[in-house]
Amino acid sequence: MNIPPRVRFAPSPTGKLHLGGARTALSNYLFAKRYNGKFLLRIEDTDLERSKKEYVDQICNSLIWMDLKWDEELVFQSSRKNIYHQAVDQLIKSKKAYKCFASKEELLIEREKTGSFSYSGIWRDRSDADIENELKKGTSFTVRLKNSDLGHTKFTDLIYGEIKIEHSQIDDFIIVRSDGSPVYNLTNVIDDNEMAITHVIRGEDHIANTPKQILIYNSLELTVPVFGHLPMILGPDKKRLSKRHGAIGVQSYQDEGYQSKALLNYLALLGWNPGTEEEIMNLSRLINIYDLKQVQKKSAIFDLKKLDWISGQHLKNQNNKEILDNLRMIEPKWGEKNTDDFCFQIIELNKPRSKSLRELIYNSAYFFKNPSEFDQNDIGKVHKDETIDILLAFTKELQGLSDWSLVKIEVWMKLFIHDNDLNFGSVMKPVRFFISGVLNGASLFEIIFLLGKDLTTFRLKKGIEILSNRKESD
Repeated sequence: MNIPPRVRFAPSPTGKLHLGGARTALSNYLFAKRYNGKFLLRIEDTDLERSKKEYVDQICNSLIWMDLKWDEELVFQSSRKNIYHQAVDQLIKSKKAYKCFASKEELLIEREKTGSFSYSGIWRDRSDADIENELKKGTSFTVRLKNSDLGHTKFTDLIYGEIKIEHSQIDDFIIVRSDGSPVYNLTNVIDDNEMAITHVIRGEDHIANTPKQILIYNSLELTVPVFGHLPMILGPDKKRLSKRHGAIGVQSYQDEGYQSKALLNYLALLGWNPGTEEEIMNLSRLINIYDLKQVQKKSAIFDLKKLDWISGQHLKNQNNKEILDNLRMIEPKWGEKNTDDFCFQIIELNKPRSKSLRELIYNSAYFFKNPSEFDQNDIGKVHKDETIDILLAFTKELQGLSDWSLVKIEVWMKLFIHDNDLNFGSVMKPVRFFISGVLNGASLFEIIFLLGKDLTTFRLKKGIEILSNRKESD
């Protein structure tokens, strides 16, 4: 690319940043950085009633969390009204736009006559006297862009290729509402031009807006940017992604303990084929290979299981110190009474079995707190006629173990099972359950080693007590 691109992400602060918006922001960011360009952020807050500062803050914080930092000062549409009105005045003076005083009733009558919702142009060629007369009466009006019925508008989309729209399908559309507020298509064009945007990358739901925006660009004699429209993200049921498919806000995933690098990795792969077999990539790698030409035209399907897998892979390959730092950002007291080295061992043991930081916290809870509640159904799964005797013998021999090393513990446990003519399940299941409170998890040898002799025997004795009380009550 000869000229470094300038792209923007332009959310409306009427809600939290959702996955679709995050994917759009990421695509813009990757495209800009791939070609040494600029990634800009514009807040489209002209809807003053629905726009809220809390959403502005949430959007900005989510982008920062994902490491998608914008390169120039944040732009707010609400502070640019004069620029929009200047453009409208220019269009009216050059006869490329006009004031339309048609009431809702008149438009309804026209629609009934023509059988079409398209505007018939009843104020398109009115005299200056007619216009002045309505202005004197204080009649409200909209401003419409003049559009010829002849010809067509054509553009080459970076993803969908050539798109052509006949002008006969586009009426004289409104660019300023009757309350004086400019519409999206106008503000979008003015802002993108003022910000020197070279490429507009956004969701495919904006394809219908693009021909109208190009007409505005041409009417103002502005340079038309290159457009690229990203396919929609659908839920597993092939319907538009919504709350019924789970948490869709970026903040929700952050709160659930997903890390930004994993979420970015997954979002990048939604509808994009990197052309390689690799799936686990950091932001730098994504920047190096991202290409809009490899974005598929069909809608992407959101798959929570795939996100969990990618998240788990990032966690498994991550430095334990970094994981500990991130854990304590969401759970400051995690492992605080233990050494960092001990915490690193707990992380190393549990990260291959966790898909998120929250899950790692949950999976490792028993290392820092004795299990206090045991599911009765699970107790029934481990309580056999011989279980109490097995645990008594196991605990007694464990207390006498002098060499407390991982290798020695594993060798001793296997000998205990063999010498007592037992099967692994009859020993391992109840031991694991009463020292951890769960039936499945990491290597039992490593759990015992990390818990230590005193804590392991203490919990086993509690387990024996629970089983004895249960037996007496039967």
